[in-house]
Amino acid sequence: MILGTGIDIIEIQRISRVVNRRKNFMIRFFTSGEREYFYNNGKKRIESIAGYYAAKEAIAKSMGTGFSGFGWQEIEIKKLEKGQPQVFLWGKAKEEARKREIDHILLSISHCKEYAVAQAIAIGEKK
Repeated sequence: MILGTGIDIIEIQRISRVVNRRKNFMIRFFTSGEREYFYNNGKKRIESIAGYYAAKEAIAKSMGTGFSGFGWQEIEIKKLEKGQPQVFLWGKAKEEARKREIDHILLSISHCKEYAVAQAIAIGEKK
């Protein structure tokens, strides 16, 4: 059963400016595993950073909470072997999902030259 949906869109150029101006941006918003994924031969993949940022926003919206009560790093996105993004929740985000009876969250991320977009669907069984 679908318990919630979330969608977010962001300008890639906006994320690029923030990443280049704020030293702590990457550490504040992304896990070490996510940061490792973004760097390819020492070059930042800004479109992926923007996509993951939008994805975390969409995930928090799908949970019906926004980011109240937990932090950005408590949502982690990893790619499966064929490239499908998979959502992992940690700490208080995981607790909140359990309270809301969310079993897992489906996620889709896409981008073009100017924008990155993500959609999340929270799945669970209401009793």
